Amino acid sequence: MDSKQKRSRAVVIHPALKRGPGDGRLPEARLEEAIGLAHAIDLDVVHGEVVPMPKPKPATYIGSGAVERMVPILENTEAELVVMDCHVTPIQQRNLEKAWNVKVIDRTGLILEIFGARARTREGMLQVELAHLNYQRSRLVRSWTHLERQRGGFGFMGGPGESQIEIDRRLIGDRITRLRKELEEVKRTRHLHRQARKRVPYPIVALVGYTNAGKSTLFNRVTSAEVLAQDQLFATLDPTMRSLQLPSGRMIILSDTVGFVSHLPHELVAAFHATLEEVLEADVVVHVRDVAHPDTLAQKADVEKVLKVELGLETEVEAGLIEALNKIDLLDDDNRAALQMEAARDDRLVALSAVTGQGTDTLLALIDERLSHSRITLEITLPISDGATIAWLYRKGEVLSRQDDDEAVTMLVRLDPADAGRFQQGQQEDSDSEAGRYRRPRH
Repeated sequence: MDSKQKRSRAVVIHPALKRGPGDGRLPEARLEEAIGLAHAIDLDVVHGEVVPMPKPKPATYIGSGAVERMVPILENTEAELVVMDCHVTPIQQRNLEKAWNVKVIDRTGLILEIFGARARTREGMLQVELAHLNYQRSRLVRSWTHLERQRGGFGFMGGPGESQIEIDRRLIGDRITRLRKELEEVKRTRHLHRQARKRVPYPIVALVGYTNAGKSTLFNRVTSAEVLAQDQLFATLDPTMRSLQLPSGRMIILSDTVGFVSHLPHELVAAFHATLEEVLEADVVVHVRDVAHPDTLAQKADVEKVLKVELGLETEVEAGLIEALNKIDLLDDDNRAALQMEAARDDRLVALSAVTGQGTDTLLALIDERLSHSRITLEITLPISDGATIAWLYRKGEVLSRQDDDEAVTMLVRLDPADAGRFQQGQQEDSDSEAGRYRRPRH
């Protein structure tokens, strides 16, 4: 009961522009997502509303009539916070706080709060702090009432006044510079880890997708891991990696990444670029989609936009990533059957349910197949007594055929390029035995 009393009562407003380009989403769906974001930091949402409007107002974003109409709603619900599901300027934020006598945060501030509450690794916390400071620095202009609500202060939030603003701006700038240096060190460490994985080498498969699409549930299903998986936006904020054996016996590293969201604040895109770099290093990218969500197509577009624009994965996106059409267990029989037929016709699609496990074997087989496309096929003849090398080939590659005689074994083996090079040079990781005779590659 005490925890219930501690929850801040919040009103969520989604301003819906009547004209202008949209992203294909219904305003009601956008409001529902904003409420979900508020729930993600344990806010008690006492009222949610779509406010139609022709265009943003310079002073308060929404019109004066809507501002006045919200006053009795805020009083009756005893709300302590208003979440504006849009980007508001410092001036608009200050004016709304004065009109309503409650704290106001916008979509960027809300997502920053979520990231601050969820990040666990050192890198994640550094990235969140950097994003917070960049956001705060942009608001140190004639707007002070919101600063007291910011979490994780550093002792420089003083009273109003031009000199204090300048001091705070300088201190924030100094802290940002230090954080960027620390993040560069983290990036170098991650680069070394990636180099070490390349020497293993295990292919990397990254799960990407809209937040709450079921990435962590799928990750747990196929790796038997215990990553936090909840029906909650941004349940996962730090990349998690686990080894996994595919049907062919090949080992891979599976990476569960931060979820995407529409209108992701640019501060976060920049701050979390190091985390998203895991996707750049991936050999295969699996886009996990919530096909039961009414805005699944718009969510798909948001994810692909970030992959293309922010990460530069233009070629991979155009060629078509593996799409894991998740949550088919939530569809009715007709829609589920139609989706499964569509996936059967397109080798880039897999219909599955991470909760029930249906279709996950098909996904692993497809990942196996995609990785095989880059493999080199070698015809190898070895002494039959060289059991260590034969075992290494079975462990590292896919043996397509084998012929034995009294003295030798002839095998047709498909290997990753790195393993093929290692075999040719006789540099086998798990065996010091001589690497047999290499004949010629087949593609």
